[in-house]
Amino acid sequence: MRRNLSFGYRRKHDDLNRVRGRIDLLRTERHQLLQKGRVACSFEDLTVDTPRNRFVKAALNLLHGVVKEDSLARRCRSVAAGMERAGVAGNPAYNNRRRPRTPLSRLGRLGADDRQMLAAARLAFDLALPTEDVGAAYLSSPDRDETWARQLFERAVSGFYRVVLYPQGWGVFHGRWLHWPIDKKSPLVGNVLPSMQTDIVLERPRTNVQHRTVIDIKFTSIIKSGRHREETLESRYIYQMYAYLMSQESDADPASLKSTGILLHPAVDADFDQFAVIQGHKIRFATVNLAADSKTIRSQLLRIVESEIE
Repeated sequence: MRRNLSFGYRRKHDDLNRVRGRIDLLRTERHQLLQKGRVACSFEDLTVDTPRNRFVKAALNLLHGVVKEDSLARRCRSVAAGMERAGVAGNPAYNNRRRPRTPLSRLGRLGADDRQMLAAARLAFDLALPTEDVGAAYLSSPDRDETWARQLFERAVSGFYRVVLYPQGWGVFHGRWLHWPIDKKSPLVGNVLPSMQTDIVLERPRTNVQHRTVIDIKFTSIIKSGRHREETLESRYIYQMYAYLMSQESDADPASLKSTGILLHPAVDADFDQFAVIQGHKIRFATVNLAADSKTIRSQLLRIVESEIE
């Protein structure tokens, strides 16, 4: 609502005093509109009364009768009323607990900004989260390969920080590319030099003290058996984070001079949180207990970045 509702086109039929779109010859002749100085037209009209906006409004109307927190219920009613004042009409098919079909798959480039809003509205109608517990609905089991699990964990962490930290003025960036500070290079080295892509970057640019935190997700055990010691951290992960932090240092970018790195690993019934400051950059090694309940996971994710967000 703050950035204005997205617009769409809707087919409309009307008798006008000028030609717009296509002429409906049958209606024009049948009602003798030409003698009245009018013509029946069929045209596309730009409007906010689109199926996706109706879907979101219906979800808000459903939620304000479901949520238990009074302030949140009032916000749902207020936003739904604001959408109605803006021109989003109701739809009887949406006024029930059964989720209507939402055009998520038909979002074009111009509607990509609505994807998160529509996904939240769909969740409001379902009031369900995917789980391995026995429930009333069944979903196909996804492949359990390591790449899929890591990407799922990465997107979950990124989405959590975006929801929690963005209102506090933080920027949350997923999959940002970094560039090597190359002074000179041979003609073909650009074809073989590996690229650098971070998993998650947290930035607070709108304060007096700029800060940047680079989070790299690792879907492996944080501790492994070493050659010369019983337990050790994975050295290649540390080298990777070191390259992320040190290669981006620039006097023109104050946040890069004291940026921090977090190597985040999932765990089951384990808690590990240690750090080391290397050449002015703090690198933290932490785990999230995925076997814990949602409140515990939330507090762990906040604790991991609490020294950076204060």
